[in-house]
Amino acid sequence: MEHKWFLIVLTGLVLFSIMTFAAVPNPDTVVYEQERAAETLDPAMVIDTASGEVLSNIYQTLITFDGTFLARYVPVLATNVPSKKDGTILDNGQTYVFHVRDGVHFQNGDLLTPQDVVYSFERFVVTGMAGGNSYVLTEPLLPKINGSYADNISKWAEKLAGVKSWSDLFATGTTNPKNEKYKQALIDTFNLLSKAFEVKGNDVIIHLAHPFSSDLFFSYLEGIDILDEKWASDHGAWPGTADTWWNYYNPERQADPLYSITNGTGPFELQTWTQGREVVLKRFDGYWGEPAKIKYAVIKTVPEFTTRKLDLMRGDADIISVPPAYITQVENIPGVKVSQNIPELAQYQLSFAFSVNPHSKYLYSGKLDGNGIPPDFFSNLDVRKGFEYLFPHQMYVKDVWNGLGIVPNSPICTGLIGYDPTLPMYHQDLAKAKEYFQKAYNGEVWKKGFKFAIIYNSTDPTMQEACEMLSAYAKQVNPKFDVVPMPVLWQTLVGAFLGNDLPMVALDWFANTSYDRVYGYLYSSGTYGEALGHNFRVFARDEFDPLINAAVAATSDSVAEKLYKEISVKAYEDAIMIWLIQPSRQLVYRDWLHGLYPTNYNPSYAKNLHFYGLYK
Repeated sequence: MEHKWFLIVLTGLVLFSIMTFAAVPNPDTVVYEQERAAETLDPAMVIDTASGEVLSNIYQTLITFDGTFLARYVPVLATNVPSKKDGTILDNGQTYVFHVRDGVHFQNGDLLTPQDVVYSFERFVVTGMAGGNSYVLTEPLLPKINGSYADNISKWAEKLAGVKSWSDLFATGTTNPKNEKYKQALIDTFNLLSKAFEVKGNDVIIHLAHPFSSDLFFSYLEGIDILDEKWASDHGAWPGTADTWWNYYNPERQADPLYSITNGTGPFELQTWTQGREVVLKRFDGYWGEPAKIKYAVIKTVPEFTTRKLDLMRGDADIISVPPAYITQVENIPGVKVSQNIPELAQYQLSFAFSVNPHSKYLYSGKLDGNGIPPDFFSNLDVRKGFEYLFPHQMYVKDVWNGLGIVPNSPICTGLIGYDPTLPMYHQDLAKAKEYFQKAYNGEVWKKGFKFAIIYNSTDPTMQEACEMLSAYAKQVNPKFDVVPMPVLWQTLVGAFLGNDLPMVALDWFANTSYDRVYGYLYSSGTYGEALGHNFRVFARDEFDPLINAAVAATSDSVAEKLYKEISVKAYEDAIMIWLIQPSRQLVYRDWLHGLYPTNYNPSYAKNLHFYGLYK
């Protein structure tokens, strides 16, 4: 009898195990479906979150954030987070000592060395992508120029050579220096950078060029992925030499030798990248830490929400991105979980280009004749203020985002130093919009009307709604106002944005410090500064650059906070952008997926979903 019951119990356990296993498809694989696609696999060329999300699973940094705490750090490829207490921050905060971890292998088998760390930092600077993030190292590592931070290595080359622009250094259409003086200036520029680094044994010692906030410096290092110097050089990247670096400066994205290949130290390695469609990551079994719990991670680009939803219901996807307006469609699906209101340092906005490539098709006629706009249309403050008062901010957050977020009042979002909910902000007031439009261009705007395209990512319905709302209210104020919402593929949008082809664009921005936010949005050579045209850059050099430089050099949080508030008020007075929303994130996933939040989700820029630690 006992033997019979034992067999029954054993049979039941086996059947239960089979049924449980069958209920979880592909237990070794996690599939994530979202609307965006990676733009590059070169860490030095990333400005989009989709690329950063892929690379954060392949590459690693010296230090990283401690979970979701953006003011605390933990070591990764370093074994320490430098501090004054243990003697690894020296010289009044201008020298940092990092102990590089032993026994770490890159995915091709090469061992990590301190020189790889130095190379990665130097290459990040010499790549100098226009509108990119090289400023995060040039500012602390290179000396100031006339009291201002050098936000790109090219600025020092121009200064030492005594020329006005980067192109003046080279023979037309080449990267050959015009003369020996210019070549030596380029070499001397690199030597200024290389002085910042020292290798002693297994330590990398970094010497800052001037006092700099340690918290800000750590937040910058958190975003610098470490490369294998030999591998990178063997594949055509900069070989680490002082007398060649300018040949690798600001490359075209798809001509970049590391555009589509990777070799990191992280828990996953690249198996395949089908551009615009899918990235497949495979567990790196030579990983220095505990191996990942899953064997494969797949990131699919699926623009249509309905398709993503059906894949989630069928179990073909384990986690999907869901527009806020559609959250109610997934909340009650059996076997699906929704984690709402996860804090996120993101901000959405409509930005005005103060001047645009005059050949841009989005200007239509290119004249203020009722059938287009001139390239410098948005240089006019009355025009910008007219648009500010058109937008229905509260309606947008309530109806499009289901109330899952707040209306920002400045470039600085909640949770960061300098945010102040009492600062002035725009609200919809069609009478005021009419007033400003009637003043613009001495009444010509109101009399003739205009036509231009406002561009948005074709896979983002929240941006589509924002553009359509603006268009509808513009038409309501004056039937001659024709704002044309135009969907564009993400890859095309990024190129057109950086190419200064877009008079008005709907975008979002991720940054984890107040400085990164005001720099990216408002600095003359920040990402938006590069994209919003020559007129904006001239304007920003006088109006914003001095305040932003002062904020990063502030000796106390109270001084910095005052400056950030001043910057925010000025951005309001100058009507720089239409701030739409600071959203909260909703993670939608099957209940068989474990370890998702908060361990593997970080609200900081480009570091959202980590597959390490996820399991079914």
